Amino acid sequence: MAPVTDRVVWAALASAAAAAGLVALLIPWLRRVAPQRIREDAPPRHRQKEGTPTLGGLAILGGALAGLAASASWGPKVLVACGAVALYAGVGFVDDWLSVRRGRNLGLRAREKLAFQVPVAIGVGWYAATSLPQGTGLWTPWGGVWELGWGYVPFAALLVVGFTNGTNLTDGLDGLAAGCGALALAAYAVVALRTGQPELAGFAAAMAGGCLGFLWFNAHPAQVIMGDVGSQALGAALSSVALLTRTELLLFVVGAVFAAEAASVVVQVVYFRFTRGRRVFRSSPLHHHFELVGWEEPKIVTRFWVAGALAALAGLGLV
Repeated sequence: MAPVTDRVVWAALASAAAAAGLVALLIPWLRRVAPQRIREDAPPRHRQKEGTPTLGGLAILGGALAGLAASASWGPKVLVACGAVALYAGVGFVDDWLSVRRGRNLGLRAREKLAFQVPVAIGVGWYAATSLPQGTGLWTPWGGVWELGWGYVPFAALLVVGFTNGTNLTDGLDGLAAGCGALALAAYAVVALRTGQPELAGFAAAMAGGCLGFLWFNAHPAQVIMGDVGSQALGAALSSVALLTRTELLLFVVGAVFAAEAASVVVQVVYFRFTRGRRVFRSSPLHHHFELVGWEEPKIVTRFWVAGALAALAGLGLV
C-alpha cells in the first residue's frame, strides 16, 4: 500500500484497539457512576436496558485520539474537525451527566443544546467558506457547483446541527449508531483520499476505528451505551468531514440512515399536529417503529447496517 493509505489504515486499527481497551477499563467505573435511565415513552422492551452504563462515547473519543497520534494526521482542517467534535461531545457529556444526576432521562432542553450547537456549526461553516478554495460554492454529485453566496454558512450550520441530532436520534438500539457511524466514516475516509485530503482521511478513519472498538462491547445485549457524548461527537465528525472535503450533499447519501431517522421524527411531529393526533409511524425515530411492528432488536440493527453499507457504497460511486 502507499504510505498515505498505510497511515489511514493504522489510524483505524490503533483507534479500534485503544477504544476497546478504554471501554474495558471504563465499564466497571461507569456502572457505579453513570447508569442509563430509560425514557418513559420508550418501547416496553427497553426497560431491560435500565442501568446499563452510559458515557461510553468517551472511549470512542480516546480511541480516535490514539489513532490520530499513530497516523500523524494533523493539520488545520483536522484541528477544526477535532474542535467541533470536542465541543459537541462536551454538550453531550453535560446532557448525559444531568440525566444521571437527576435519575431520569432528562438532561439539557432542546433550546439549551441548540444554544451551544448552532455557534459551533456556524464556525465550521464559516471556516469552510472563507478558508477553502471552493469558497461558498456547493459541490453537486451530478457535476458542477451551485454558488450559494451568503447562504452557504446558514446551509452549512443547518447541515451540522441536523445531522448531529440525527445521529443522536439513531442511538436508540444496541450497536445501531456505532455500526452505522463506522460505515459512514469509513466511506468518508475513502472520499477524503480520493479528493486528495489524506489528513482528513486519517481523522475519519480514526473515528471509524473508535466506533468499531466500542461496538465490541455495545453489540446486543450492550454492556455499555455511548450516550450523547458519543452520538453528538459522531454527528459532528461526519458533518465536519463532509464540509471540509466540500462534499456536503454527499452526506445525505452516505449518511442516509441518519437522515431517515431524523426525517421520521419531523414527519411524525408535523403530521401529528396537522391531523390532530394521527400518526404516520407507530413511533419515531424510525427504529422504534420497526420495534413496535414486531421486529427483534438484532434484526433491526443488522438491516440498518445493511442499509448503511449500501448507502456508503452508493456515496462512493458518486465521487
